[in-house]
This record gives sequence, C-alpha cells and structure tokens, in this order.
Amino acid sequence: MNRKIKLIWDFRGLDALEIAKHHDKHLQEFIRKEELSLNISGHQFLNENHSIAFLVVEEKNMLIVRDALLPHRAEVFIV
Repeated sequence: MNRKIKLIWDFRGLDALEIAKHHDKHLQEFIRKEELSLNISGHQFLNENHSIAFLVVEEKNMLIVRDALLPHRAEVFIV
C-alpha cells in the first residue's frame, strides 16, 4: 500500500488566506507540469491569522516534490 502525504505551507497574518489561495494556484500548475498521479491540492482557513496551502502526493514521490517545493511541514493524508 502506498501512503499519501500531505505537504503543507503555513501562512500567517491578516492576508494569510489570500496568500494561501494564490499559492494553491502555483501548486496546481506544478501538478500539471510534472504530471503528478494525484491532483489534490487546496487551501484552508484556520483562523483570521493562519491559513495553509497543501498538496497531496504519493509517498514514493514525496522526497522529490519536497525538495523541489520546500513545504513547511507534512503529515500522512487520511481520507
């Protein structure tokens, strides 16, 4: 079984949500350019000063994507 890993970028401040939305657009471009097998990315509002953008990849591809995009953190993705 190949686990899925959620790569996460944290954005803080009053404009965090807008930055996370913009970052998600770049993640979608990366998915298309690199022809990744999963097409899961997005952004999430956590509170007025903290939002995230995320990209889900297969564990076998995680190191390559991590080194290319430098996320702040990661966690196992559970549906």
